[in-house]
Amino acid sequence: MQEHNDIYDMVTINEAINAVKNNIPPLFKEENKPLEKCGGYHLSKDIVSPVNMPPFRQSAMDGYALFLHNDLSYSLIGEVKAGDRHQPTLRPGEAIRIFTGAPVPETANAIMMQEKVAVIGSKITLESHLPEGRNIRPMGEQVKTGDLALKQGTKLTPAAIGYLTSLGITQASVYKKPSIALITTGNELVEAGHPLTYGKIYESNSKMLLNALYNLKFYDVTIHKIADDYTQTKNKLETVIDDNDLVIVTGGISVGDYDFVGKALKELQVKEVFYKVKQKPGKPLFFGKKEGTAIFALPGNPAAALSCFYTYVYIALQKMMNKNTIELPRIKAKSISTFEKKGDRPQFLKAIYKDGEVEILEGQNSSMLQTFALSNALAFAPEDMTAININDDIELILLPV
Repeated sequence: MQEHNDIYDMVTINEAINAVKNNIPPLFKEENKPLEKCGGYHLSKDIVSPVNMPPFRQSAMDGYALFLHNDLSYSLIGEVKAGDRHQPTLRPGEAIRIFTGAPVPETANAIMMQEKVAVIGSKITLESHLPEGRNIRPMGEQVKTGDLALKQGTKLTPAAIGYLTSLGITQASVYKKPSIALITTGNELVEAGHPLTYGKIYESNSKMLLNALYNLKFYDVTIHKIADDYTQTKNKLETVIDDNDLVIVTGGISVGDYDFVGKALKELQVKEVFYKVKQKPGKPLFFGKKEGTAIFALPGNPAAALSCFYTYVYIALQKMMNKNTIELPRIKAKSISTFEKKGDRPQFLKAIYKDGEVEILEGQNSSMLQTFALSNALAFAPEDMTAININDDIELILLPV
């Protein structure tokens, strides 16, 4: 990392966002996965249907399959239910009882729903005539053998997975999601569940960011914890940069005597894209890259780290997945509270949005997660704003739920 003159070298929020957009290419790595594990992935290849769907003429409802004639009365000669293989032969004026999903005999040319049929013994009477083909799903109505079932780039939603499974498909070629390493740094950090001795705090960033990633359907994540030691920091960074598509570090990126992340990244020849953003919280934010790996070094304070994750790392993840929409939704809302902004840095404020209104919460310190835990939005106070008043129109970033 190069030397910095603080305010003169800080980039703006928009400059930082654009830098992330311009320096993260789509991954376009492919992998074959069992279909049941493809939820949220995007197809990397077209899928052609191996079968007709439905594979036979199929009843669309419970009722009576008919060989139509001019009368409303029919002779009932049998029954076909879903899964049956037999094919009764009907003559004009004959009918069979049939159920939803059952194969329709070739000699039947319409189905009347059971609610519109009177049954007396082996005779049925229809309420009215119906046209040929009514309530019969033709073979291949959804898709025919050899036709395009789903095209490359389609997101595999539960419905898409159900559809492909109905075609007998068991696996798909999808774009691989990024492999991600989370690194937390700090001698003061203790794992939750262990005794908290004087001078120590419980480490929360790793589980916080891990669950933020899981919530976005990114599961290929490893967690690494290192002490404030230069050699350990450099060696761990070198390993995870070689092994992952994205590296996220929290802590150790400021300029204190025991902040070794920046020095280690420089020695590892990570190309700096930017370091320090004119914003609050999260000024000491680093973004760089080395070969095919993107590296974010976030502030150690939890609320600052999470704000930076949603503002910048989120965009990088969507770019890697070649998404069309790569930023979280932004809307305007009326403030129902007041806030005095100190300093000239733009600020992201923890807030609750509901029904067109936004409440700016107390406790905006970058180390505080209590109010972040209640938030569903970040309110944005730009550089030239000194205060938020009731009924002011405020820009919001809506957080993932």
